[in-house]
Amino acid sequence: MAQGPRAPDAHSEVDVLIIGAGPAGLMMANWMSRCGIRTRIVDKRGTKIFNGQADGLQCRTLEIFDSFGFGHRAWIEANHMLEICLWNPDPQTGIIHRSDRIPDTIPNISRFQQVVLHQGRIERFFLDSISEHSKRTLKDVPGWQGGIKVEHGVMPVSFQFDESLADDQDAYPITVTLRHLSEQEATPKQSATSVNGSGIQDGLFRSNLSPDDTQELLEKSKKLREKEGGEETVRAKYMLGADGAHSWVRNQLGFKLQGESTDYIWGVLDIIPITDFPDIRMRCAIHSESSGSVMVIPRENKLVRLYIQLTTTENEEGGKRADRSKINPETILASAQRIMRPYKIEYRYCDWWTAYQIGQRVGDSFSLKERIFLAGDAVHTHSPKAGQGMNVSMQDAFNLGWKVASVVKGTSNRSILKTYQSERRRIAQDLIDFDHRFSRLFSGRPAKDVLDEEGISMEEFKNAFEKGNLFASGVAVDYGASVVVAKSGDSAKQGDGTEVLGEEKLRVISSQAFASEVKVGMRMPSFKVLNQADARPWHFQELLRSNGTWRLVVFAGDITEPAQKARLDGLGEKLGAATSFLKRFTPPGARYDSVIEVLSVHSAKRQEVTIFDFPEVFRPWDDGDGWDYWKIHVDDVSYHEGYGDAYRNYGIDRARGCALILRPDQYVSWVGDMDDYESMDKFFSGFMVEQPQQASEAVGAEGISRVSLKDTDDTAIPATNGAVVGVAAA
Repeated sequence: MAQGPRAPDAHSEVDVLIIGAGPAGLMMANWMSRCGIRTRIVDKRGTKIFNGQADGLQCRTLEIFDSFGFGHRAWIEANHMLEICLWNPDPQTGIIHRSDRIPDTIPNISRFQQVVLHQGRIERFFLDSISEHSKRTLKDVPGWQGGIKVEHGVMPVSFQFDESLADDQDAYPITVTLRHLSEQEATPKQSATSVNGSGIQDGLFRSNLSPDDTQELLEKSKKLREKEGGEETVRAKYMLGADGAHSWVRNQLGFKLQGESTDYIWGVLDIIPITDFPDIRMRCAIHSESSGSVMVIPRENKLVRLYIQLTTTENEEGGKRADRSKINPETILASAQRIMRPYKIEYRYCDWWTAYQIGQRVGDSFSLKERIFLAGDAVHTHSPKAGQGMNVSMQDAFNLGWKVASVVKGTSNRSILKTYQSERRRIAQDLIDFDHRFSRLFSGRPAKDVLDEEGISMEEFKNAFEKGNLFASGVAVDYGASVVVAKSGDSAKQGDGTEVLGEEKLRVISSQAFASEVKVGMRMPSFKVLNQADARPWHFQELLRSNGTWRLVVFAGDITEPAQKARLDGLGEKLGAATSFLKRFTPPGARYDSVIEVLSVHSAKRQEVTIFDFPEVFRPWDDGDGWDYWKIHVDDVSYHEGYGDAYRNYGIDRARGCALILRPDQYVSWVGDMDDYESMDKFFSGFMVEQPQQASEAVGAEGISRVSLKDTDDTAIPATNGAVVGVAAA
């Protein structure tokens, strides 16, 4: 166990308690580590690492990883997915043949493409990041100098919530009793599967074919833990249940997953294949004439993952759960061999296997009083073939983390927390709808001809695959109007039905025409811009590090024109005033960019401008570091990496410019005129907390701030990450 048992009366207080240390829980903990939030993360599973599990990383997920500084690690280690081959039965012979090829990732939607990598490696990236940053941001907090660590073999056993304290900013309304398990209790059972005398790990304990083992664990450990004193009480301000499809937290809240299961049973093998199938190192969708379907996912280290439809199920009578005892690697491989005939496939090495029953379900609620939240499989389950499970789960927590952190730190009010359910439950509903269509097209029998109404049209399947690639990439996520998204329209209809607009008098509506290709509610696209001071090119997204900071991005236009320069100077005067929103919402003693960072991109020729042509608020002064040279950029041609042409690609007038407000998660909150200070002020006033009058312009903000260049924080200035791919990316 990560920590030994505590005394029976042990108790503690934390800002955030996270139940579950899978990708969603780790994403939440990673945000907390960046923002200096006292956090505990516990998981009932032991320290043993299991193979297999999720592996697909979509474009948007890699952008998020890059914003945290470890995208390059995934990019280098992973297997890259560049092409999909579609294999279908020949209409005359019934023999499978390659009928089409399509790009795996739609070209130019991101600077990354889809890759696959073992979930264990992904979790390692998170663990390293959490440890590194929490040791820095919590170094001055008594009892937290060691940072945030995952506590394995720890599970919750009881829960209380005091609703009367829900709206008290400083209260701890959540009380949870935690029990510490032995390593044996915390290690899931494995089947006795072996090949050539070697045991094979399986993932059935995570599968929906297996019953929830939580109650069994509780009963087994109860007497021993009570006797040894291995229980403790934790009081928390906020809690996240990221504890999987059998979520203990969801069950305690009385929330339900709503949806349906199908009769389709699929097996999964991670093998080093021995085969004459020519496209085994391509992602393939294979439909046989009558034996089912296979998806081929080439992975790292010579492995290939096969998702294999099992044509015989034990679920046809009375809707009973499939008999998992009849499913093993041999039966799964036999199905693959039938489907892929006349090609042969076998293996000598199997790394992992599992089986699951296709079903699509979504939670009826994602939050209790904006104090307890659910994320990942705890609130949405679906088939894994679209590569969405781990990605959407992590993106749930990516959406939630900065919101909780800003409320705990007192820079935002609690109204922003309602947007989590509104935004992410709508995404989950869209995911379920997509997966419902996609999985049935994948599992269905190909139509023999146009009169075969029971069969699946392969042309329809291809079209669904192509359209699904945009949805699956994650870059098409479009959040509705809310207190943090300045859109027109009905927020309830644009979200999941939750009303999230805040006070009507403070509502701001974007003027989308000022940046026609930067969509309000969607993530900020990325094109190359140059640093004004040193001419270095950066992908714009690389400037948007995930450190909890809002960004005001001023596309200043052609500032060599006197009229445009006068507009810029006027905006600078308002932003730099003692009463500006930049000052009002920044805590005393905090660095100037700790809550709202001002970035600019102008369109004049770089050689005709210097940073001193900009008002000081765009190039702030620090007594230790001098001028901040990393805020002002230009849309111009670089010496070695081409021309990003950002103004044109963003749909911004090169002469007049515009202004954008970006959330800490890089989603676009507002688009407007370059010098529309009043709308900017009104927007931030809708949810931010006014701070006491600044005592001084001191630096050294904790948690979410950027820090002095002398510091070791990797968010001080953008850092190269080895993952620069392409110039013309969005």
